[in-house]
Amino acid sequence: MIDFTYDTFTNNTSGDTMKKQFRSLFLTLSLFGCMLSVSGCASAAGSFPHPASQNSSENTLNILTIGTADSGGTMYPVGSAIAEVISSHDSQIKINLSASGGSFDNVEGIAGGQTDLGLVSGDVAYAAYTGTNDFKDHPVTELRAIGAVYSSISNWMAPAEKHVSFVHDLTGLRIAIGPESSTTEYSARIALDASGITPDNSTLINYGIGSGSENVANGQLDAIHGFAGIPIGSLTKLAESIPCRLLQYTPDELSRILDSNSFYYRAIIPSGTYPGQNNEVETFGIKCLLCVNESMDEDLVYTLTKILHESVPQLTQSHPALTVMNEDGYICCDLPIPLHKGAKRYYTETGCLEP
Repeated sequence: MIDFTYDTFTNNTSGDTMKKQFRSLFLTLSLFGCMLSVSGCASAAGSFPHPASQNSSENTLNILTIGTADSGGTMYPVGSAIAEVISSHDSQIKINLSASGGSFDNVEGIAGGQTDLGLVSGDVAYAAYTGTNDFKDHPVTELRAIGAVYSSISNWMAPAEKHVSFVHDLTGLRIAIGPESSTTEYSARIALDASGITPDNSTLINYGIGSGSENVANGQLDAIHGFAGIPIGSLTKLAESIPCRLLQYTPDELSRILDSNSFYYRAIIPSGTYPGQNNEVETFGIKCLLCVNESMDEDLVYTLTKILHESVPQLTQSHPALTVMNEDGYICCDLPIPLHKGAKRYYTETGCLEP
C-alpha cells in the first residue's frame, strides 16, 4: 500500500520542488493505475468472471417456435393460448406459432431442431420415444414432456340424413379420416379397423378437420373423424350448418380399441357438447402433451413449466378443452414419455410430484 502524507504537499516552499513532487506523484499514480488494470485483465481471463458475463443470460431474448396443427382442430387454438400466456408473462421469452400437419410433424420438428416446442398426442409421443409404429426406423428417444395440456377425444360426425348411428354403419361411405400421417388419421384407422371398416369396403380420404367438415356440409363427403379436444370447432360449425349426429362405438368395438392400445383411455363426450346432441357418447381419448427436446436448457424449461402451471386459470378460460388441466395430477402424472428434467424439478419443488 502506498502512503501519501499531508507533508508532501505543505512542507516545501520552492515551486520547482513542488513541480518535481507533483510529477513524482503523477508517475506513481499512473504506475498504480496500470497495476490495477493488468490485475483486472488477469482476473477476467482467469478464475474470476467478468460481472457482465454473470448477468448476460438474464438479458437474453429467447425466441421459440411452437408446432401445432391445422386451424380446424384443437391444437392450433391451444397452441395459440399457450404462446400468448408464456410471451405475456416473461418479456425475455417470445413464442411464435407454427401451423403443421400435427403430432408427427411436431415430433420431427423437435428432433430436427426446426421446432422448439410442439403439441404431440400421447400415442404419437409414445411411438416416437419407444421407436414403434411409424418411428420404428428412427426412434426419437430425446423427446421429453413439459406437461399434459388437454385430451384428444375420438369424435365421429355424420349428417342426420345419412341415417347412421354407429361407426360400423359407415361401411361403403366416403369418410374423412384426418390429414395424412396425423394422429387423427392414426386413431381413425385404429377405430375403423376395430369396427370392420377397411379401404376395401369404404372410401377413406385424408382431409384436415376444417376442410373435411366443409366437404361434409356440401355433400362431397359422408362423415368425418376428429381426434382433438372437445368441442372441436369445425365440428361445431358443421352441426350448426346442417343437422348432424355423433356416432357411437359398440361396447365390443370400444373394448377392442382399448385392449390393443394401452395409451388410450375410456372417455365420454357429454350431451350438449355439439348442437343437436342430446345424449352422451362413450368413446376413447388420450392426453396431448407439450413437448421439447431433452437438450433444451434446464432452467429455460423450468421457467416455461412454471408459467404454464401458474397460468392454468387463465388457460382454462381461453379454450374449453383446457379445463382438464384443473384436475389434480393431470398435467404431470401418468404421461406416456418422461418429463424434461427442468419440468420434473419444478413439479417436485412445488409438491405436484414426489421427490
